[in-house]
Amino acid sequence: MSETVRDGNGPQQLGGQGVAPRASGGVARRRPPLAVLIAVTALGPMALNIFIPSMPGLQAVFATDYGTIQLTLTLYLFGVAVSQLFLGPLSDRFGRRPVLLLGMLLFLFGTLLCAFAGSIAALIVGRVIQAVGGCAGLVLGRAIVRDTHSREESASMIGYITMAMVIAPMVAPLLGGITDDLFGWQASFFLVFAVGAAVLLLAWHLLFETHFDRQAIAGPLSMISGFGSLLKDAAFTGYAINISFTTAVFFAFLAGAPFIMLEVMDRTATEYGLYFMLNAISYMLGNFLSGRLSTQIGAERMIFAGSAIALLGVALLTGLALSGEMTPIMLFGPVMLVGLANGLSLPNATASAISVRPDLAGTASGLTGFLQMTVGGLATLLVGHFQGESSIMPMVMVMSGAAVIAFLGHFLARAALALRAGTSLSPGAD
Repeated sequence: MSETVRDGNGPQQLGGQGVAPRASGGVARRRPPLAVLIAVTALGPMALNIFIPSMPGLQAVFATDYGTIQLTLTLYLFGVAVSQLFLGPLSDRFGRRPVLLLGMLLFLFGTLLCAFAGSIAALIVGRVIQAVGGCAGLVLGRAIVRDTHSREESASMIGYITMAMVIAPMVAPLLGGITDDLFGWQASFFLVFAVGAAVLLLAWHLLFETHFDRQAIAGPLSMISGFGSLLKDAAFTGYAINISFTTAVFFAFLAGAPFIMLEVMDRTATEYGLYFMLNAISYMLGNFLSGRLSTQIGAERMIFAGSAIALLGVALLTGLALSGEMTPIMLFGPVMLVGLANGLSLPNATASAISVRPDLAGTASGLTGFLQMTVGGLATLLVGHFQGESSIMPMVMVMSGAAVIAFLGHFLARAALALRAGTSLSPGAD
């Protein structure tokens, strides 16, 4: 149920259909159901991950190589990356509700294209359209929370929404593996379409407009100027490097693990989904610890610890890969450390990047998301390009390189902040 919020001016009366009234300061006070915001946010991550167990089998379906199949993952990530730069400004100009609903319609259209794709080219096009549409929920779910909650309340609400982005990737590969084993690769897209259609109906009836202070869309030169100003700041650049390459470690694994598990180890898609849940659980644990410990020991120590643990996990995976025969637990076990590490570092690195220039917080958020998905997409492209018939090493090498660069990125950020403050650099200290 949506609610009427009592503030300093007395109770705020609810507005008409599809529109939330404004309280003082132009802030919409009627709050949409949190469950619907979680649902629209989870669609994109669900669509990304549910298809992954089906990827190795598509080599035979479309008579192509695995590197080409991986473009369905890589270009999906690029679609999400680029969309983040534009969907926010569009919603600032035209409102949250119309941009979100149109995005969801585009998501459903792309999903149907994927389900009925008769060629790998058609499947790739469908995945890109699906990514652009699904990104609307990722971007605008948080914007709607900011429209309707105070700063303190927003932090809590966004935490719940972020959990959806963790749970969806945890469950989706298992669902995708089961549907692929039972009904074939198209089944996951029909499932996503059914879920997406249900969420669209809920959003149509329960999500109303929350943004009223409409702004003109920033011109290209203005946007580029903001991006350039941030990238010239060594502290922001260091945090952005850490975020992007920390994400790349995971995406490199996401690109290589299905092939290794299904083709090299001859396991089923369902088994892949079950083992993948271990990594998702470790990532949730890292996020939980981050929420409990960040205020006590500081963001810099959390980023340092996460980056170091990721290096340890990748080093362990490298050692096992070089030892010879690999088993599923030898593959997924070390990556559980990586998942834990990402949960510790990413929330703190993201908050730090956005805080470097408070006057450009929105631009920093969009640019960070763009770089994160772009570098992650490039990591999947590298793994796909160098993936051999039976070798785990291309994936391991990309993961190792990304983990080292992420660690160095945090060092750059700390050095820049220490230089700015005129203090000595102590890694891991605030």
